[in-house]
Amino acid sequence: MSKTSVILIQNIVGLGGESDLVKVAAGYARNYLFPQGVAVPVTAANKRRIEALRQRRADREAHEFNTMSELSKSISKLIAVVAVKTGEDGKMFGTVTAGMIADQLKIQFDIALDKKKIHLEHPIKSLGEHELELRLHPEVKATLKLRVESTTPSVVAEAPAAAGKPVEGKDGAVRTESRGHKRAEKVREEAAATEAAAEKGERPDRKARAPKGEKTEKPAKPAKAEKAS
Repeated sequence: MSKTSVILIQNIVGLGGESDLVKVAAGYARNYLFPQGVAVPVTAANKRRIEALRQRRADREAHEFNTMSELSKSISKLIAVVAVKTGEDGKMFGTVTAGMIADQLKIQFDIALDKKKIHLEHPIKSLGEHELELRLHPEVKATLKLRVESTTPSVVAEAPAAAGKPVEGKDGAVRTESRGHKRAEKVREEAAATEAAAEKGERPDRKARAPKGEKTEKPAKPAKAEKAS
C-alpha cells in the first residue's frame, strides 16, 4: 500500500494535530482527507503555510487552556444534584453515570461538558455526597461535588394523631403531651399511692374492713305488720 505525506489543517483523533506533517495511505488522503479539507498535499506553497498553521494552533490551545482553567475554578464551587429512584430501604436502582452528570451540569448550570471528561473511579451506587474528577484539558483538572438524592417519598414513622399538645410540667419545663405520656403519668401516680398505703399498713386494692374482734351491727329489720284479727 503506497503512502503519501500530507499537512493536517485541523486536529484528527489518532492521526495528529493542526500543522503536523504525517504519512497516510494514498487512498485515504485522496478519498477522505483532501475532499474533507482537513489536510493538504505537501508542496512548496503548502510548506510555507505550516508556520501560520502552527501559530494559529498555539493561539487556539492557549485560549482553550485559559477557558478550562476558569471553568475549573467555577466548577469547584458548585454542587451538582442528581435525583434517582430508590427502594424503601434507600438502595438505588442502577448507578449514576457520566452521561447523567453531564446532563445535570447543562440543566443546572448551563455548562456543556463532554461526558468523556467526567472521570468515575468506581460506579456511584449510593445516596449522599461524592467528589468526582473532571479532566477538562490535558493540563487542567477539576473536582466536582455531587449530591445524589432520592425521589422516593420517605415513610412517615409516626402517625400524626400520636402527637399531643405542649404542656408545662411541675418543674416549669415544656413537654409534649401524648397518650403514652398520660398513661405513664397515671402509672406513676398509682405507684405512689400504693407505696403511701403500704407505709400505713393499708391495702388500697381491697375494700376497708372492720378491725378483728369487732362485729359490725346489721341494721334491724322492720317488724312485720300484724295480721288483722
